[in-house]
Amino acid sequence: MKNFTIATAESCTGGLVASHFTDLSGASNYFKGGVVAYTNEIKRDLLHVKTETLETFGAVSGQTALEMATNVREIFSATIGLSTTGVAGPLTAEGKPVGLVYVAIVGEGFSEVKEFHFAGSRTEIKLQAADEAMNLLFKYTA
Repeated sequence: MKNFTIATAESCTGGLVASHFTDLSGASNYFKGGVVAYTNEIKRDLLHVKTETLETFGAVSGQTALEMATNVREIFSATIGLSTTGVAGPLTAEGKPVGLVYVAIVGEGFSEVKEFHFAGSRTEIKLQAADEAMNLLFKYTA
């Protein structure tokens, strides 16, 4: 890995992104830690996502994903923050369809949010979302 550190804020992926990092030997050299923020209460109280953002756009939104990535980066003093939020199913949430996922990355001088529409089982959606989070990270660090 290059000279950077990573912190993750995950909702729909439930820790799979963090697991991708910790599966590799030497992860402590670059992975600072992560938060699985499954409820709005944790997104707000621990990750400091604004109440207005959650009320206006919902937990499953690009705006929430961006705040999660921005704030986890700051909380962990990491150079990169990476986040996921979405609907893994089988039920819809906030009137949003199963498979809708937002992945965000924030670093010094860059930020990006991507919207995805995955198909498959709950597990398949979670795995696809975690893989896309890693792809987004590689885009900025490769």
